[in-house]
Amino acid sequence: MTASSASAPDRLQAVLKALQPVMGERISTAPSVREEHSHGEAMNASNLPEAVVFAESTQDVATVLRHCHEWRVPVVAFGAGTSVEGHVVPPEQAISLDLSRMTAIVELNAEDLDCRVQAGITRQTLNVEIRDTGLFFPVDPGGEATIGGMCATRASGTAAVRYGTMKENVLGLTVVLATGEIIRTG
Repeated sequence: MTASSASAPDRLQAVLKALQPVMGERISTAPSVREEHSHGEAMNASNLPEAVVFAESTQDVATVLRHCHEWRVPVVAFGAGTSVEGHVVPPEQAISLDLSRMTAIVELNAEDLDCRVQAGITRQTLNVEIRDTGLFFPVDPGGEATIGGMCATRASGTAAVRYGTMKENVLGLTVVLATGEIIRTG
């Protein structure tokens, strides 16, 4: 069976079978987990993903995207679910890729006034972690938004006039392309 000759359900099963040895119990098809990942906060639109995969590293994200790309299975990133734009609603026969376990502060450089974080850390958690350094992350779109989601939507908020939006506060990104290739920007 190839991606071009397989039906959408068969392609999805091929991806889940390929991911099972690597992701194991971090793949969920439980109805309650799928429901949680079917919508954001402000949109009435919803659609159940066929499965939810919980990534814990950039390499996990790359692995999931590589298999989804190979089998032409749609995949949608999901962080805190605070989206008001609708970008976390998965299409039919899709996988929801949950980044909420990627919460590490990779590097903190108080002297340089910057840090590197994983996509799933929330802005509130980041500010609690760095407050003793005298630093703070000023972008405040409201809600318990993740840094990854804020980058995806170019978030702004109540402090944008004084401190700028995500555009002015992000110096670079580690990005996983749809093919699973990892690139660094900035």
